[in-house]
Amino acid sequence: MTVSQTRSRLGALCLAIAGVMFVLYPAIRPWTDESTMDGATKAMASNAWVASHLFAIIGFILVPLGLLALWGVLRASKVEPIALAAVVLSWIGAGLTLPYYGAEDFGLHAVAVKAAAGESIDLLGIVDDFRYHPVAASIFGAGLITLAIGAILAAVAVWRSGVLPKYSGVPFALGFALFLPQFFTPPAGRITHGVLVGIGCVWLALVLWRPRTP
Repeated sequence: MTVSQTRSRLGALCLAIAGVMFVLYPAIRPWTDESTMDGATKAMASNAWVASHLFAIIGFILVPLGLLALWGVLRASKVEPIALAAVVLSWIGAGLTLPYYGAEDFGLHAVAVKAAAGESIDLLGIVDDFRYHPVAASIFGAGLITLAIGAILAAVAVWRSGVLPKYSGVPFALGFALFLPQFFTPPAGRITHGVLVGIGCVWLALVLWRPRTP
C-alpha cells in the first residue's frame, strides 16, 4: 500500500468514526423537558449527557481530518482548490463550534450536578444565560454555518472531480447544512438528522477507502 493510500484510509477511518459519533450523539442524549427545573436537572446531571455531547465533540474533531484525506485524493485534479477550501473551512467551523459544545457538556453538567445534590442554583437561568449569550450563540452559529459551507464545497469537489462517485458527497453536505436548523426540531427529528450525518460520513469514508488506479 502506498503512502497516499494509507493516508486516504486513515482519513476514511476518521470519517467513519465521526459518522458513528454523530449517530450516537442524539441517540443517547437524554430527551427530558429542559424548560422545567426537574427535566433540565435530570438530563444535564446524567452521564448520558456528558457521553452524548462528547461523541459530538469527537465527531467535529475527526471530520476535518477526513476532509484532509479527501483533499489528498483530489489534489491532482481540477477541483483541488475547492477541496482545500473545504478543509480550511471545516477546521475553522469546528474550532468555532467546539467551545460551545464543551460548555454544554462539562459546564452545564457541573452546574446540574450541584442542583441535583440540592444546592440552591438557578439552573434554568444559567442555561439561558449561556445558550443565548450573544457572543456564545453567534460564535456557535458561525461555526455551524462555516462547517456547512465546508461540507457543501466538499460535495461540489467530489461531484466535479471525476475521481469519486458524484453523489457520494451529497448526504454529507445535506447533513451539515441542516445541523443548525435541526436544533429547532423535536427529538425524533434530531435523531433522524444524526443518522443522516452518519450516512454522509460513512459513505465518504467508503469511497476514500477503496483502492484507486493511479
